Amino acid sequence: MKVRGAVIRSSPGPLEVAEMELEDPRPDEVQVKMVASGMCHSDDHHVTGDSPLDPCPFALGHEGAGIVTKAGPNSKGIAEGDHVVFSAIPSCGHCRWCATGRSNLCDLAAGILAGPRWTDGSYRLRLPDGQPVGQLCGISTFAEHTTASLDSVVKIDDDIPLDKACLIGCAVSTGWGSAVNVADVQPGDTVIVYGIGGLGASALQGARFAGAQNVIAVDPVAFKREQAPVFGATHAVASAEEASELARQFTDGQGADSAIVTVGVLGADHVRQAFGAVRKAGTAVITSIGPHDAVGAPISLHELTLHQKRLQGSLFGATNGNWDVRRLINLYRAGDLKLDEMITRTYSLDEVAQGYADLHAGKNIRGVVTFA
Repeated sequence: MKVRGAVIRSSPGPLEVAEMELEDPRPDEVQVKMVASGMCHSDDHHVTGDSPLDPCPFALGHEGAGIVTKAGPNSKGIAEGDHVVFSAIPSCGHCRWCATGRSNLCDLAAGILAGPRWTDGSYRLRLPDGQPVGQLCGISTFAEHTTASLDSVVKIDDDIPLDKACLIGCAVSTGWGSAVNVADVQPGDTVIVYGIGGLGASALQGARFAGAQNVIAVDPVAFKREQAPVFGATHAVASAEEASELARQFTDGQGADSAIVTVGVLGADHVRQAFGAVRKAGTAVITSIGPHDAVGAPISLHELTLHQKRLQGSLFGATNGNWDVRRLINLYRAGDLKLDEMITRTYSLDEVAQGYADLHAGKNIRGVVTFA
């Protein structure tokens, strides 16, 4: 079938809307009519070249939800008409990582930036001239319809609004999990979160739900500091220095129990600030992505050893898409997770470039593309 989707023809390169041919699903695949797709900064990293994709063209989008229109024979029993959320990281269920409870590290993730099916190297999308189009994360949710592997799809109840549920496919799982799973926030903790976009807002919620007493949001944009208390921040400041000083005041000079970095573009200084802000045996969690060729961070090697600090990367918040999508939806249904409030503005597919311009301008907690 013919579909329209947001594509980059080079990386770096501009995001544009193009018409493509979409294959029908094979066994253990589904075709989905997209309802909504969150606008994650990770997609913009491919536009800017911080995280280059090759070969292009690539159809972007990895945080989406929709309704199944066609389903091949599949072990999950997903059928036409089912409502689904896409998981940004696929889960095969049987590799070493899935089998040991770390499905966010599933071996299939090695193919999410490659473009074709990870089974046989074939492509589900092509331009009208026949040129193959890669699918970001194997799903490409910035398209009117998409075909994807069953490993990337989670069925949800029909009563959950898909334009809100789409956020769970990446931002909410990643941010929430960075606090709850990776930082292991405990009741009474003092936590710093740097960068209050979709990931940061979710990390704030995870920290508060886990029982943190002091949750300090850091963002230079006044609008985001004003919004931070909605998601659980007890304090909101403009600089890392202010946050570090507050954390010391709350902890008799020790420092934060954990610091979570969710800024748009990771730099070495963000790592330094987070590492320096945590107490002895504290954890600095790095969730953000920076330029692919950046190396090194100026942390204190003295503190690393003698203060027994931990510098920890976080992929997908160490969540399990097959389980945690449903768990987070249940928290949303119970009123314990705010999704509606995260969406600052919605955009049509043709407005996707404007959505990312607004992201750069700091105007949104989360922008969402909605499809008619």
